[in-house]
Amino acid sequence: MNEYSKLSARDVNLYFGNKQILKNVSIDFNQNQVTSLIGPSGCGKSTLLRSFNRMHDLVNDVKIEGTFKLDEHDIYSNAISVTEIRKRIGMVFQKPNPLPKSIYDNMAYALNIHKFPKNEIPDLIESALQESFLWEEVKDDLKKPATKLSGGQQQRLCIARTVVLRPEVILMDEPCSALDPISTRKIEDLILKLKEEYTIVIVTHNMQQAQRISDKVGFMYLGELVESDECKTIFNHPSKELTQNYVKGHFG
Repeated sequence: MNEYSKLSARDVNLYFGNKQILKNVSIDFNQNQVTSLIGPSGCGKSTLLRSFNRMHDLVNDVKIEGTFKLDEHDIYSNAISVTEIRKRIGMVFQKPNPLPKSIYDNMAYALNIHKFPKNEIPDLIESALQESFLWEEVKDDLKKPATKLSGGQQQRLCIARTVVLRPEVILMDEPCSALDPISTRKIEDLILKLKEEYTIVIVTHNMQQAQRISDKVGFMYLGELVESDECKTIFNHPSKELTQNYVKGHFG
Protein backbone atom coordinates (compact mmCIF):
# COMPACT_ATOMS: atom_id res chain seq x y z
CA MET A 1 0.00 0.00 0.00
CA ASN A 2 1.30 3.43 -0.94
CA GLU A 3 2.06 5.46 2.18
CA TYR A 4 2.92 8.67 0.32
CA SER A 5 1.30 11.72 1.94
CA LYS A 6 -0.67 13.52 -0.77
CA LEU A 7 -2.40 16.06 1.44
CA SER A 8 -1.41 17.39 4.84
CA ALA A 9 -2.17 19.92 7.55
CA ARG A 10 0.41 21.11 10.06
CA ASP A 11 -0.21 23.02 13.30
CA VAL A 12 -3.51 24.40 12.03
CA ASN A 13 -5.56 26.79 14.13
CA LEU A 14 -8.70 28.30 12.64
CA TYR A 15 -10.91 31.01 14.08
CA PHE A 16 -14.26 32.45 13.07
CA GLY A 17 -14.12 35.80 14.81
CA ASN A 18 -13.09 35.14 18.40
CA LYS A 19 -14.24 31.52 18.32
CA GLN A 20 -11.53 28.94 17.74
CA ILE A 21 -12.82 26.03 15.64
CA LEU A 22 -9.61 24.07 14.93
CA LYS A 23 -6.90 23.67 17.55
CA ASN A 24 -3.36 22.72 16.57
CA VAL A 25 -4.45 20.09 14.03
CA SER A 26 -1.78 18.09 12.18
CA ILE A 27 -2.73 15.21 9.90
CA ASP A 28 -1.61 13.44 6.71
CA PHE A 29 -3.81 11.93 4.02
CA ASN A 30 -2.07 9.23 2.00
CA GLN A 31 -2.22 8.88 -1.76
CA ASN A 32 -4.74 6.37 -3.13
CA GLN A 33 -6.29 5.80 0.27
CA VAL A 34 -9.61 6.66 1.87
CA THR A 35 -9.33 8.55 5.13
CA SER A 36 -12.49 9.13 7.17
CA LEU A 37 -12.83 11.99 9.62
CA ILE A 38 -15.15 11.04 12.47
CA GLY A 39 -16.34 12.78 15.61
CA PRO A 40 -19.46 14.38 17.09
CA SER A 41 -21.22 17.27 15.36
CA GLY A 42 -19.44 20.59 15.74
CA CYS A 43 -15.99 19.11 16.34
CA GLY A 44 -14.40 20.73 13.27
CA LYS A 45 -14.44 17.90 10.71
CA SER A 46 -16.17 19.82 7.92
CA THR A 47 -14.25 23.00 8.74
CA LEU A 48 -10.98 21.11 8.28
CA LEU A 49 -12.21 19.50 5.07
CA ARG A 50 -13.29 22.83 3.56
CA SER A 51 -9.95 24.41 4.48
CA PHE A 52 -8.22 22.18 1.93
CA ASN A 53 -10.54 23.49 -0.80
CA ARG A 54 -10.05 27.17 0.19
CA MET A 55 -13.77 27.43 0.91
CA HIS A 56 -13.25 29.81 3.83
CA ASP A 57 -11.68 32.46 1.61
CA LEU A 58 -14.92 34.45 1.37
CA VAL A 59 -15.62 34.39 5.11
CA ASN A 60 -14.80 37.89 6.39
CA ASP A 61 -13.84 37.06 9.97
CA VAL A 62 -11.86 33.85 9.40
CA LYS A 63 -8.26 33.59 10.57
CA ILE A 64 -6.15 30.57 9.63
CA GLU A 65 -2.77 29.68 11.11
CA GLY A 66 -0.55 26.76 10.12
CA THR A 67 0.15 25.05 6.80
CA PHE A 68 -1.96 23.11 4.31
CA LYS A 69 -0.06 21.26 1.59
CA LEU A 70 -0.88 19.35 -1.58
CA ASP A 71 2.25 17.34 -2.23
CA GLU A 72 4.86 19.94 -1.28
CA HIS A 73 2.84 22.92 -2.49
CA ASP A 74 1.38 25.37 0.04
CA ILE A 75 -2.35 25.48 -0.74
CA TYR A 76 -2.61 29.05 0.59
CA SER A 77 0.42 30.39 -1.29
CA ASN A 78 -0.11 33.40 -3.53
CA ALA A 79 1.85 31.51 -6.18
CA ILE A 80 -1.10 29.19 -6.84
CA SER A 81 -4.63 30.32 -7.72
CA VAL A 82 -7.78 29.24 -5.93
CA THR A 83 -9.12 28.03 -9.28
CA GLU A 84 -6.12 25.74 -9.71
CA ILE A 85 -6.49 24.39 -6.17
CA ARG A 86 -10.16 23.59 -6.72
CA LYS A 87 -9.32 21.84 -9.98
CA ARG A 88 -6.75 19.65 -8.21
CA ILE A 89 -8.81 19.19 -5.03
CA GLY A 90 -12.45 18.43 -5.83
CA MET A 91 -15.32 18.70 -3.35
CA VAL A 92 -18.57 16.73 -2.98
CA PHE A 93 -21.11 18.11 -0.55
CA GLN A 94 -23.58 16.58 1.89
CA LYS A 95 -26.60 17.45 -0.24
CA PRO A 96 -26.43 16.80 -3.99
CA ASN A 97 -26.20 20.15 -5.76
CA PRO A 98 -26.74 19.62 -9.50
CA LEU A 99 -26.98 22.77 -11.57
CA PRO A 100 -30.43 23.59 -13.03
CA LYS A 101 -29.24 22.29 -16.38
CA SER A 102 -29.25 19.03 -18.29
CA ILE A 103 -27.10 16.08 -17.19
CA TYR A 104 -24.75 16.79 -20.10
CA ASP A 105 -24.50 20.52 -19.36
CA ASN A 106 -23.79 19.80 -15.69
CA MET A 107 -20.82 17.75 -16.78
CA ALA A 108 -19.67 20.19 -19.46
CA TYR A 109 -19.90 23.29 -17.26
CA ALA A 110 -16.55 22.96 -15.46
CA LEU A 111 -14.83 21.65 -18.58
CA ASN A 112 -15.85 24.80 -20.44
CA ILE A 113 -14.71 27.05 -17.58
CA HIS A 114 -11.30 25.40 -17.62
CA LYS A 115 -11.18 25.66 -21.42
CA PHE A 116 -10.88 22.00 -22.26
CA PRO A 117 -10.88 21.40 -26.05
CA LYS A 118 -14.46 21.23 -27.32
CA ASN A 119 -13.85 18.06 -29.30
CA GLU A 120 -12.64 16.22 -26.18
CA ILE A 121 -15.59 17.11 -23.96
CA PRO A 122 -18.05 14.35 -24.99
CA ASP A 123 -15.49 11.60 -24.37
CA LEU A 124 -14.44 13.13 -21.04
CA ILE A 125 -18.07 13.26 -19.94
CA GLU A 126 -18.72 9.65 -20.90
CA SER A 127 -15.57 8.49 -19.14
CA ALA A 128 -16.43 10.33 -15.90
CA LEU A 129 -20.02 9.04 -15.90
CA GLN A 130 -18.72 5.51 -16.40
CA GLU A 131 -16.23 5.93 -13.56
CA SER A 132 -19.07 7.13 -11.35
CA PHE A 133 -21.27 4.11 -12.14
CA LEU A 134 -23.90 6.34 -13.78
CA TRP A 135 -23.36 6.04 -17.53
CA GLU A 136 -25.61 3.03 -18.12
CA GLU A 137 -28.46 4.73 -16.26
CA VAL A 138 -28.32 8.08 -18.07
CA LYS A 139 -26.59 7.55 -21.45
CA ASP A 140 -29.89 7.80 -23.36
CA ASP A 141 -31.14 10.80 -21.34
CA LEU A 142 -28.22 13.21 -21.26
CA LYS A 143 -30.50 16.14 -22.14
CA LYS A 144 -32.77 15.34 -19.19
CA PRO A 145 -32.73 17.92 -16.36
CA ALA A 146 -30.29 16.74 -13.71
CA THR A 147 -32.79 17.71 -11.02
CA LYS A 148 -35.10 14.94 -12.29
CA LEU A 149 -32.60 12.26 -11.20
CA SER A 150 -33.07 10.41 -7.92
CA GLY A 151 -31.11 11.61 -4.89
CA GLY A 152 -28.56 8.84 -5.25
CA GLN A 153 -28.15 9.49 -8.97
CA GLN A 154 -27.75 13.22 -8.32
CA GLN A 155 -24.97 12.53 -5.85
CA ARG A 156 -23.19 10.23 -8.30
CA LEU A 157 -23.58 12.97 -10.92
CA CYS A 158 -21.93 15.43 -8.55
CA ILE A 159 -19.09 12.97 -8.03
CA ALA A 160 -18.80 12.53 -11.80
CA ARG A 161 -18.77 16.33 -12.18
CA THR A 162 -15.81 16.39 -9.80
CA VAL A 163 -14.03 13.46 -11.45
CA VAL A 164 -14.34 14.90 -14.96
CA LEU A 165 -11.69 17.52 -14.14
CA ARG A 166 -9.23 14.78 -13.13
CA PRO A 167 -8.47 16.12 -9.65
CA GLU A 168 -5.78 14.56 -7.50
CA VAL A 169 -7.86 14.63 -4.31
CA ILE A 170 -11.61 14.28 -3.72
CA LEU A 171 -13.08 15.71 -0.51
CA MET A 172 -16.49 14.38 0.53
CA ASP A 173 -18.58 15.99 3.28
CA GLU A 174 -21.08 13.36 4.45
CA PRO A 175 -21.99 12.40 0.86
CA CYS A 176 -24.45 9.68 1.93
CA SER A 177 -26.26 11.35 4.83
CA ALA A 178 -29.33 12.21 2.73
CA LEU A 179 -29.46 8.89 0.84
CA ASP A 180 -31.28 5.59 1.26
CA PRO A 181 -29.30 2.40 2.07
CA ILE A 182 -29.20 1.18 -1.55
CA SER A 183 -27.88 4.51 -2.86
CA THR A 184 -25.44 4.66 0.05
CA ARG A 185 -24.02 1.29 -0.89
CA LYS A 186 -23.54 2.41 -4.50
CA ILE A 187 -21.64 5.50 -3.33
CA GLU A 188 -19.48 3.37 -1.02
CA ASP A 189 -18.67 0.97 -3.85
CA LEU A 190 -17.83 3.98 -5.99
CA ILE A 191 -15.50 5.41 -3.33
CA LEU A 192 -13.60 2.12 -3.08
CA LYS A 193 -13.21 2.10 -6.86
CA LEU A 194 -12.19 5.76 -7.11
CA LYS A 195 -9.36 5.41 -4.59
CA GLU A 196 -7.44 3.48 -7.25
CA GLU A 197 -7.00 6.83 -9.04
CA TYR A 198 -7.60 9.45 -6.37
CA THR A 199 -6.86 10.34 -2.75
CA ILE A 200 -10.16 10.56 -0.85
CA VAL A 201 -11.01 12.30 2.42
CA ILE A 202 -14.54 11.82 3.71
CA VAL A 203 -16.42 13.23 6.70
CA THR A 204 -18.92 10.72 8.07
CA HIS A 205 -21.03 10.22 11.18
CA ASN A 206 -21.71 6.61 10.19
CA MET A 207 -19.29 4.37 12.09
CA GLN A 208 -20.21 1.32 10.00
CA GLN A 209 -19.54 3.27 6.83
CA ALA A 210 -16.16 4.40 8.11
CA GLN A 211 -15.22 0.80 8.82
CA ARG A 212 -16.41 -0.38 5.39
CA ILE A 213 -14.52 2.12 3.26
CA SER A 214 -11.57 3.53 5.23
CA ASP A 215 -7.89 2.77 5.12
CA LYS A 216 -7.28 5.31 7.86
CA VAL A 217 -9.47 7.22 10.31
CA GLY A 218 -8.99 10.50 12.14
CA PHE A 219 -11.06 11.13 15.28
CA MET A 220 -11.79 14.77 16.12
CA TYR A 221 -13.27 16.22 19.28
CA LEU A 222 -13.85 19.88 20.21
CA GLY A 223 -11.66 21.13 17.39
CA GLU A 224 -8.72 18.85 18.14
CA LEU A 225 -7.46 15.76 16.33
CA VAL A 226 -7.48 13.23 19.16
CA GLU A 227 -5.77 10.52 17.11
CA SER A 228 -5.32 9.28 13.56
CA ASP A 229 -4.39 5.70 12.65
CA GLU A 230 -5.23 2.65 10.57
CA CYS A 231 -8.98 2.00 10.46
CA LYS A 232 -8.76 -1.32 12.33
CA THR A 233 -6.61 0.25 15.03
CA ILE A 234 -9.01 3.13 15.65
CA PHE A 235 -12.02 0.83 15.96
CA ASN A 236 -10.40 -2.07 17.78
CA HIS A 237 -7.35 -0.79 19.66
CA PRO A 238 -7.40 3.03 19.86
CA SER A 239 -4.67 4.63 21.94
CA LYS A 240 -6.97 7.15 23.61
CA GLU A 241 -9.85 6.35 25.96
CA LEU A 242 -11.88 9.19 24.44
CA THR A 243 -11.65 7.53 21.02
CA GLN A 244 -12.68 4.18 22.45
CA ASN A 245 -15.72 5.70 24.13
CA TYR A 246 -16.77 7.41 20.89
CA VAL A 247 -16.41 4.43 18.55
CA LYS A 248 -18.28 2.25 21.08
CA GLY A 249 -21.17 4.72 20.99
CA HIS A 250 -20.88 5.99 24.56
CA PHE A 251 -21.38 9.57 23.33
CA GLY A 252 -21.80 11.57 20.14
